[in-house]
Amino acid sequence: MLILMAGLPGTGKTTLSRALAAELGGIVIDKDQIRAALFDPPDIEYSTEQDEFCMRVMLKVAGYLFRKDSARKVFLDGLTFSRAYQLRRATGYANALGQPWRILECVCSDETARKRLQSDPEHPARNRDFDLYVAVKQKFEEIVLPKAVIDTDQPLEDCVEQAMYSLGEEAV
Repeated sequence: MLILMAGLPGTGKTTLSRALAAELGGIVIDKDQIRAALFDPPDIEYSTEQDEFCMRVMLKVAGYLFRKDSARKVFLDGLTFSRAYQLRRATGYANALGQPWRILECVCSDETARKRLQSDPEHPARNRDFDLYVAVKQKFEEIVLPKAVIDTDQPLEDCVEQAMYSLGEEAV
């Protein structure tokens, strides 16, 4: 199953995807780690072109992993999926591979996002701050595909339980 972690920066996508991957024996493919591995720091640009390139790499990696083990849970993280075309591309790729997909949209209060973004200075994405949160929020297109909305202001254990239920999994 391909699981798309959607939501604004600082809403807990990475924390939740890592917890779920650990619980389910899945793998997280993180755009920010992909970008850092592919490009030297002077070549990192937070452009749409570079984001799209990283997304293509992420999908190719997911396809490779599914060919090895079609029952695997693969989480795509590090993208906001704030544009409908991004979701169509990822879900279309999953469909072409014959893989089910789910969207987990992480949400939290603006204040929680602000605190999280301020308290994570070591994050690989150097452009990740509250100004980015506000800019993405202003342009975020509503996700109209089936999704589960997870309020990450709740304790992580509750978020994991809700997400597992929406993925059709039972908590262990």
